Amino acid sequence: MIISGIQKCTTLDFPQHLSCIVFTPGCNMRCHFCHNPEFVLPQKIREIKNSFIPEQIFFTFLESRKNLLEGVVITGGEPTLMVDLLDFISKIKKMGFKVKLDSNGLRPDIFKKIIEDNLVDYIAMDVKASLEQYKKLTGSRVDVNKIKESIDLLKSQKNVLYEFRTTMIKDIHTQKEMLAIADLIQGGSQLHLQTFRPGNTLNPLFATYVGYRAEEMNQFAQLMRPFVSHVSIRI
Repeated sequence: MIISGIQKCTTLDFPQHLSCIVFTPGCNMRCHFCHNPEFVLPQKIREIKNSFIPEQIFFTFLESRKNLLEGVVITGGEPTLMVDLLDFISKIKKMGFKVKLDSNGLRPDIFKKIIEDNLVDYIAMDVKASLEQYKKLTGSRVDVNKIKESIDLLKSQKNVLYEFRTTMIKDIHTQKEMLAIADLIQGGSQLHLQTFRPGNTLNPLFATYVGYRAEEMNQFAQLMRPFVSHVSIRI
């Protein structure tokens, strides 16, 4: 497993579980608003390659946190690109930790496999936009049928917790756009809306975009609540 970074402790990323975060390099999207270009762009990844963390170092760290941490969050980049992801998760589960996977949903085959093999406790899938706007916002040739397949797979789950989450950018995620997303995820259990924060973005032009204010986010949450069981906001 290629590990590009570790956050030793988080109380926010895995609901109700004190966890660490494992970052993997590489992604099959090029989202203009991405805040982690060093984990996405090949040239950036090459620049930090010497700082990658050996898998054994991670598991030694995890062993030392058995009485403290409850879970491991695997994020990226895009973790489902890792060919040994399932084996990596299996090792974590055998140590007694819960696992949360963050993903863009472009690999529904991986979702299906880890669910069938009981390897994951929680999946967070980013829903970037309506299907019509996906390619424009992600800057890549996204197969939107794969996105819909992953969404439908998660909506059908009864035993695995999951959430959809959308990062909202003013002038892009309009009411019309959010209603199109609502139609896509209708019947889902959880949606987390998070406001965009300008800064170090993969596409420098997006550093000039802005997010919504708290009161505006509350209005969008109200808009989405008839479609999803639970809607929350992360400012």
